[in-house]
Amino acid sequence: MTFRERIVHMLLFELGALTVGTLAVLLAGYDDTASAAAMNIIMSLTAMLWNFAFNWGFDKIFTGRRETRSWGVRLLQTLAFEGGLLLFTVPVVAYFLQLGWWAALLADLGLSLLIVVYSLAFNWIFDHARARYRRVRGLD
Repeated sequence: MTFRERIVHMLLFELGALTVGTLAVLLAGYDDTASAAAMNIIMSLTAMLWNFAFNWGFDKIFTGRRETRSWGVRLLQTLAFEGGLLLFTVPVVAYFLQLGWWAALLADLGLSLLIVVYSLAFNWIFDHARARYRRVRGLD
C-alpha cells in the first residue's frame, strides 16, 4: 500500500470506528453523549497512530498482495492490533466513563470485540475495493 492509501485507509477506518464506538457506549446506557464522543475521539486518535505503526510493521512481516490474505492472517492482524491498543485505551475508558480499572478493562474489551468484527469487515471491503480501483486504473 502506498503512503496515500494508508492515510485514506486510516481515516476511513477511524471515522467508522468512531461512529460504531460512540453508538455502542450510548446503547450500553451511558447517557453523556459529549463524554462518549470525546472518549471515542481520543481513542480514535490513539488508534490512528497505533494503526499506522502497527500495520506498517505487520506488512513488513506479511508481504504480498493484501487482498489475497487468508482469514487466519486477517484475524491474527486484528487481534494483535486490538490487544496492543488496549494498553493505551483502558486508562482513557476509566477516565471518561469514571470506572475502576477492572470495569474499564471489561468495557474496553467489549468495545474491542465490537471493533474486531468491524475491522474484519472493513479491511476485507477496503482491500477488495482498493484492488478493483487499482485494476480499473491500470495501476497493478
